[in-house]
Amino acid sequence: MYERQTEVLPINSLTPDPSIIERAAQLLRNGELVVFPTETVYGLGADALQPSAVEQIFMAKERPFSDPLIVHIAALETLETLVTEVPLQALQLAQAFWPGPLTIIVKADPKLPLKVTANTGNVALRVPSAEIPLAILRAVGSPITATSANLHGASECTNALEVRDQLGDCLPLIVDGGQSPRDMPSTIVDLTSEDGAWRLLREGAIPSDQIVELLGQE
Repeated sequence: MYERQTEVLPINSLTPDPSIIERAAQLLRNGELVVFPTETVYGLGADALQPSAVEQIFMAKERPFSDPLIVHIAALETLETLVTEVPLQALQLAQAFWPGPLTIIVKADPKLPLKVTANTGNVALRVPSAEIPLAILRAVGSPITATSANLHGASECTNALEVRDQLGDCLPLIVDGGQSPRDMPSTIVDLTSEDGAWRLLREGAIPSDQIVELLGQE
């Protein structure tokens, strides 16, 4: 990944400046990378439907291509357009925890780039509750990747300075919304088992007992 001068634009996390949101959206539509704060840690975004943009994510993070990406969507309704079918458990989880820090893994629609799914046939989706990523999603009009903005294997970043320290000047834009309210990533639940069972792949901002209370034991 080549180095470039990274633009850092401070923004109010509650009432995002529309001009900054549009700047981020324009870059994403053009296949560029943008870092933005979420309600958990800072995320590294690319248009999830542009394979060349998705490839840049792996290069910037030094991430193995075998490791699938989390994708942000703007609303529950978008879920149906990116999957082959919507399991009942996915609807239950989405209605309970979206928008919010819960990632749901379901069977992916073939139109998604293979680099997003790591050729697994599955896709990890969530609807963020933070105003900045939601505003960017609406402005882009496309799902965007939301993997954490850090080098592969390193700690997640909770502010713009940490992102710069880890990723350097390989990004065109960091949307700086200040310190993240949480230092934990999203909780990940896998719903792709053929027998209909669910699996907790990562406990994060939503405790596992809340998932168990809704879906029952794994």
